[in-house]
Amino acid sequence: MMDYTQLLAFASNVVFVTALGWYLVTNLQWYDYKIERVVLRHHKSWWHIVYFIIPFIAYYATGRFFWILLFFGYLPALLLWHRKLDKKLVLTWRVKRFLILLVGLTLFQDMLCTLKSGCGVYGVFLPLAVAYLGSTVIERYLFEAYKREAKRKLERMPELKIVCVTGSYGKTSMKNFISQVLSKSHRVYATPRSVNTIGGIIRDVNEALPEDTQVYVCEAGAREQGDIYKIAQLLHPQIVVVGKVGPQHLEYFKSIDRIKRTKLEIMQSDRLERAFVHTSVTDEPHAKVTHFGDGITELEATLEGSSFTVDTGEGPLKLQTKILGGFQAININAAVLVAQELGVSNAAIAAAVAELKSVDHRLQRIDAGGKVILDDGYNGNIDGMKEGIRLCSLHPGRKVIVTPGLVESTEELNLELIAAINDVFDVAIVTGMLNAALFDKHLTVAQKIMLPKKETLQQVLAEQTRSGDIILFANDAPNFI
Repeated sequence: MMDYTQLLAFASNVVFVTALGWYLVTNLQWYDYKIERVVLRHHKSWWHIVYFIIPFIAYYATGRFFWILLFFGYLPALLLWHRKLDKKLVLTWRVKRFLILLVGLTLFQDMLCTLKSGCGVYGVFLPLAVAYLGSTVIERYLFEAYKREAKRKLERMPELKIVCVTGSYGKTSMKNFISQVLSKSHRVYATPRSVNTIGGIIRDVNEALPEDTQVYVCEAGAREQGDIYKIAQLLHPQIVVVGKVGPQHLEYFKSIDRIKRTKLEIMQSDRLERAFVHTSVTDEPHAKVTHFGDGITELEATLEGSSFTVDTGEGPLKLQTKILGGFQAININAAVLVAQELGVSNAAIAAAVAELKSVDHRLQRIDAGGKVILDDGYNGNIDGMKEGIRLCSLHPGRKVIVTPGLVESTEELNLELIAAINDVFDVAIVTGMLNAALFDKHLTVAQKIMLPKKETLQQVLAEQTRSGDIILFANDAPNFI
């Protein structure tokens, strides 16, 4: 039987290891379960010191009195940290398996230590390390099993046309526009939200892709070379779209050339019939490649919508849409080309484009309380953000921008963004700490407000904005960035 002191130490250790595991797996989920990214590329690495390293050291330094620090210091601090997150841990089966394995290993270790009476202090690092390694092995096994299952399902659908979309910018918009245009004449299914990793696509195929689908429109994203190749080898798409390429995620790829090569991996398909490639990627001729992006003329983009003409190869096609942003003409151009490839008439394409609905949080207009709100929270590239700024310049009233700046980009592009903001806005609200120093130094708007934490944003907006204002939410980065 354990005495009171042993029981307290036993319980404290289980709770502490579980809390550390919760912190660890939360960060892993944010960074695609890559431990090297959590350790080396975390945007707020000081969190690791506060919520992992210092408590870890304190555990061994305080000995039998650690429970006081645990229950009255560390746990309240960790709970407060969790409550303030705007991107909390999602309890997927992967997370549950990790936590179950961690708790099981901790209980086994502590019971063994207690029975043997051979532990001056219970271990913390060992169950964490074994749980991480063990869950990694389990996930890899399950990944391969789910991948085989997805391949078998796709093989049962020999008539299925697969359209795969990639690029630095506009992947989700292109995917949604292609899906909306084709849905008028085909049974279409598209990957939901921003699902674009190999694991997410495998799960989507297994759990959600209807077997009577005629066209599957899939988005392919990447953080390193080889990511898109894996998707291409899973799906073997007949039609691919490579959108505009720029310095997005440059910290991972190191050069624009590597980004281009990674995006072009999508063409490594045994069934490739047609590739539509933006001219920013390559303009080299290829028998199966059609270049796009330079054939857009007569573009007019206002706060009410856009009109433009595209060169379809069969003559000019005049289009009108309620979609905001001149840059969206390129994404709609891609949808037009894919629809033509699948036999949709120009008249049907023009009618479908006129009915396109905006993608949530991508220059989505909301009119509320006499204010015009442009929600561009999911747009994180310089071209899109500058177009949002240009649209705001057309508004006759006061102009307000809320932004953390560009994430995973360069200082030069952030300075370019700041210059555009200075030319247009009356009020700039800068959220987060990532680019705070740069914006604070170079912003010259009439009123700038620096918000290290976003919890007070709603209150600030209520106090600082009024009827007649236009408010642009540009790139709503989560607060772990």
